[in-house]
Amino acid sequence: MTIRDTPEEWRVTATATPFTGNKTSVRTDDVVMPDGTVVRRDYQVHPGSVAVLALDGEGRVLVLRQYRHPVRHKLWEIPAGLLDVPGENPLHAAQRELYEEAHVKAEDWRVLTDVYTTPGGCDEAVRIFLARELSEAEGERYEVSEEEADMELARVPLESLVRGVLAGELHNNCLVVGVLSLTAALRGDGLDALRAADAEWPARPFSA
Repeated sequence: MTIRDTPEEWRVTATATPFTGNKTSVRTDDVVMPDGTVVRRDYQVHPGSVAVLALDGEGRVLVLRQYRHPVRHKLWEIPAGLLDVPGENPLHAAQRELYEEAHVKAEDWRVLTDVYTTPGGCDEAVRIFLARELSEAEGERYEVSEEEADMELARVPLESLVRGVLAGELHNNCLVVGVLSLTAALRGDGLDALRAADAEWPARPFSA
């Protein structure tokens, strides 16, 4: 038996958008269940995101600490951001986020993993990239504002991050998934076996 997720779409008899925000919205669908009953489902409609696990030559991961108001925490995270333009190439978006948040560029890019962050209440899809062969970006640093103006940057050994995840000390979704996926890849077929940076992404189709 092959264990893999498969696309499927149950019939929707009615839909509405009771809230539209700056980047996301809330949709209400009336969905027909397998037994014929109709139930209402509310969920956040999200443009999608990218995240970057940037690994340097010393086995350290580039992380940043940022205030997240909904959970009232400063969280250690990996660079990440929204797919601001419909159909945007996710690799280009990831390269932009690494530059803007860390002023770093990378020569080697792979797809580490793809995830739905909270599929019971949001359609957000995230592609997490692995970036290697890091160096400082040229030119002026990107001017940050709001929460990003208070960010801290650090490079932390992968093993320390894994310990923090398993100890319940690190909670950011992309960081947790990223460091555990990287650890599994290192112990499995190796990083060269990861998908190419331009691998197909059905959750958020893009042009080259």
